Amino acid sequence: MNCLSPSILAADFSILGEQLAQLDEAGAQYVHIDVMDGKFVPSISMGMPLIRSIRSCTDRMFDVHLMVEEPIRFLSDFAEAGADIITVHAEACTHLDRTIDTIKEKGLLAGVALNPSTPLETIRYVLSKVDMVLVMTVNPGYGGQLLIPYTVEKIKDLKQMLKKTGNKADIEVDGGVTLENVGLLLDAGANIIVAGSAVFQGEITENVSRFLQMLNS
Repeated sequence: MNCLSPSILAADFSILGEQLAQLDEAGAQYVHIDVMDGKFVPSISMGMPLIRSIRSCTDRMFDVHLMVEEPIRFLSDFAEAGADIITVHAEACTHLDRTIDTIKEKGLLAGVALNPSTPLETIRYVLSKVDMVLVMTVNPGYGGQLLIPYTVEKIKDLKQMLKKTGNKADIEVDGGVTLENVGLLLDAGANIIVAGSAVFQGEITENVSRFLQMLNS
């Protein structure tokens, strides 16, 4: 199933509750929440208090993307705050296998993210454990970047890897996604689409509707 996961990093935080309601009304299935620590990536963003405060605003899947070093330290806190899916970066975990197991022990879905230049081989031996693989299509840390072209081939390669192993994990893409290139990403094999600026700039309801038309066509 193809799903849209709007990234609230691009939202207007002064009216975040209203904008979450617009996402609900427009039919977006997930809410993508980028957590940055200023070490693994250059920026610092939202954390547990914000997630906890908006959990009552929507019943959509909270797709929490941890761009933090050694995220295993915070998994209990994010689970308690209301995360449904926690995605960690393979590059940020000393013990990736243990981190995935800990997410699953919390009763949550587990995702693993890979930066654009990180080889797929990095996750071969944990692939059977994960519910989702997030292919970063930009270098993480900032919104509004342009999609890196070679990541499209990486999505195709991941799709083939999953097919060969019989794995049913979702493929999520994040970074530089627009209405103009989302078709290319879907054709490559992605089925969960993260979009920030392309959703929140302009009319949110209309933007979500146009994305969903592309995802369901």
